Parts: sequence; C-alpha cells; structure tokens
Amino acid sequence: MENSIYVALSRQVALRRQLDVTSNNIANMNTTGYKNQRMLFTEFMEKPGLHEKVSFVQDRAVVRDLSVGAMTQTGNPMDLALTGHGYFTVDTASGPRYTRAGNFRMNDQRQMVDGGGLPVLADNGQPITLPAGTADVKVSGDGTVSTELGPVGKLNIVTFKNEQLMTEVGSGLYVSDEEPQPAPADTKVAQGLLEGSNVKPVVEMTQMIEVQRNYMSAQKVIENEHERIRSMIQKLGRSA
Repeated sequence: MENSIYVALSRQVALRRQLDVTSNNIANMNTTGYKNQRMLFTEFMEKPGLHEKVSFVQDRAVVRDLSVGAMTQTGNPMDLALTGHGYFTVDTASGPRYTRAGNFRMNDQRQMVDGGGLPVLADNGQPITLPAGTADVKVSGDGTVSTELGPVGKLNIVTFKNEQLMTEVGSGLYVSDEEPQPAPADTKVAQGLLEGSNVKPVVEMTQMIEVQRNYMSAQKVIENEHERIRSMIQKLGRSA
C-alpha cells in the first residue's frame, strides 16, 4: 500500500474519533456540570526512504475544559453549584464518585441524593441526612448544610492533583486513582444555582462541519490513490 493511503487513513481514524467527541459535546450542551472535551493529537514522522518523509496523525487523549460553566438561578434550595475547582462526593456500590452536577433532592429516607438517587456524602464519609420535620435547608459557602435545628453536616468537596486523569463513568460522575484533596479555599458553594455545561454550541457545530469536510477530503485522497494504483497495474499488465 502506498504511503499516501496510510497517511489518509491515519487522518480519517483521528477525525472519526474527533467527530465522536464533538457529537458527545453537542449531546451534553444542556447537561448540568458537563465539561467540554477536545481530542489531543500528535504527529510523528517516518523516513521510509532517503529523501522521503511521511507524517502520520494519532489521537493521544481526550482533554477536558475545566472552566466553570454558566450559572443558572433556580431558587431551589437543594440545587447547589461550585464557583471554583472541586467536586461533590456521592456514594456508589463501587465506592465514592465525584461530580460537578449539584441538582440534588431529598429521598424517602431524608437523605440528600443526586439526580440518580446516589447519597451525597459529608466530610465524615456519611450521607447528609436531614432531621425529620425540618424543611428550611440552608447551605453556606463552605458547604455546611443546616436546618432550623442547626447544622447536620458539611459537604465533602474535593479536588485532585491532576483533574485531567479523572475518568468519566457516566451520569456526570468521575473516578480517579489519585487521592482526593480538600478543594481550594476559594471554591465556594452557591445555593439555589446550577452550573450549566461549558459547551459552546455554535463552536461545536462549526467544528463538526469542519471535521466532516476534512474526513471527506481524506477519503478523496484514498480514492484517487486507489484509482492511480489500479490504472498503473492495468497498464503494466497490458505491457507484460
């Protein structure tokens, strides 16, 4: 196979992956706390001959945009947003998971749970539970949850040394092999607000169109090269 086909195929594989990531961004542009993603590409050179260099494209990783999304005021006291770096902690059957989505509610056991019904954890590792008969829920900037009877717990808000190494496990949840650390002092909890996705829809739609155009361009290179090789083989066959 000719080098130009190898190059075009490597480009198509990378573009297909980029299209998947862009499509996922668009699908989550209204998802609470979602972080925009981008592909990280690298280029490496091969020297198949003395005077020839071939450039291949390879996708290395998915990089998240960790900037804070736009805040929407809901007025719901159970809706919480983080104004800086950090993650809420929820309990799962597989252990603690971490999320930016603060659309919480109270379940039948009066536990604070996330949108999927997972208990929201306090800094002591236990679920936040509201006393029976209480209704006035207040959450301070440092994450302390209180009712009219007083404090009931402090939200476990953490961060990680390298947030890019966190793995997305679905439903807005992340896991990390690193040990969680306390969130920075300038990270505050805002009550009655939700952090929206930081996806910019117009940018993503433009990106998708550009990716599709580049994919078709690479496909054209492959088709032209295939036709050139086929024609060359036919000519050699007739002259043999």
